[in-house]
Amino acid sequence: MRFNFIKTALAAAALSLCATAMASVDTLNGAGATFPYPVYSKWAQTYQQQTGVKLNYQAIGSGGGIKQIEAGTVDFGASDAPLEKKELDQYGLLQFPMVMGGVVPVVNLGDAIKPGQLRLDGATLANIYAGNITRWNDPAIAALNPDITLPDQDITVVHRSDGSGTTWIFTSYLTKVSDVWAKGPGHAKAVSWPTGVGGKGNQGVASYVDRIQGSIGYVEYAYALQNSMTYTRLRNSAGDFVKPTAETFQAAASNADWQNAPGFYMVLTDQPGDNSWPITGASFILMYQQPKNPEVAQAALKFFAWAYGNGDDMARDLDYVPMPSSVIDMVKSEWHKQIKGSDGQPLWPLDNQPQ
Repeated sequence: MRFNFIKTALAAAALSLCATAMASVDTLNGAGATFPYPVYSKWAQTYQQQTGVKLNYQAIGSGGGIKQIEAGTVDFGASDAPLEKKELDQYGLLQFPMVMGGVVPVVNLGDAIKPGQLRLDGATLANIYAGNITRWNDPAIAALNPDITLPDQDITVVHRSDGSGTTWIFTSYLTKVSDVWAKGPGHAKAVSWPTGVGGKGNQGVASYVDRIQGSIGYVEYAYALQNSMTYTRLRNSAGDFVKPTAETFQAAASNADWQNAPGFYMVLTDQPGDNSWPITGASFILMYQQPKNPEVAQAALKFFAWAYGNGDDMARDLDYVPMPSSVIDMVKSEWHKQIKGSDGQPLWPLDNQPQ
């Protein structure tokens, strides 16, 4: 009995010290994907109001986020392109999904074409980005849009100029639906674009599309909505033309087998289902399994746990899809198993998961 009392007292003291250490951390620094930037900003604003802890997040693209966390210059990295387990192991990183959303093609064809009116399929979209379709009234586009009068106008392709998880998701889709694309530029965070102009971040692409008549680009859905951009419908793997919405993103993610995804490596593009949006993706957080500053790591985990527990409505308001509770439980279990202090003890005890 005395041993159990001492053991319990020590555990309570450890948790108390943990809470004190976490309370002393007033700023968290992260960098990476622009895809989740709107929702991370909203979460950060609300969390600071409630706790006083500030989150500095630099939306520099997934490639930059991966480089910064691998270099140890930020407390966490963020990427829309998940790392394979061998790369996670190489750098001693843990990866977990934070939120889901969609990448959408957006066009500037004037007021005559309304959001969700223009229809495209994967092969046509790939041929536009490959430079094989150069006019908006091309027969391939016209065949998909018999009820629209398409302009006799050059197409200006807009793409990302930086290493980008949004590009990784977009080119994942193009590679799956087009042999032309698969054998050409392929699938990566940065590819050799056959044509077009490059913008940095979702903001840069959105800005170019807004300014250039006849342009087409791809951005995260929140940017399309917030900038009142004209998004397209896409034909999915079931053959149905669908609009990008939270419901169609959720449909694409509903059958994802996270349980059997090593390191939470999951690609959600071109998923089956009548209502699935074909360019859906998750955004991931990267942290060290043995962080140099355990107190900061604990504070970061506390923020992410708060976002899981309190951020769903904010995410939905910005047209992101929250992670399912079953996935969140798996993520927290991995925090406990993998993120440890210098003494080898978990930095996130299973019985200490604040919401």
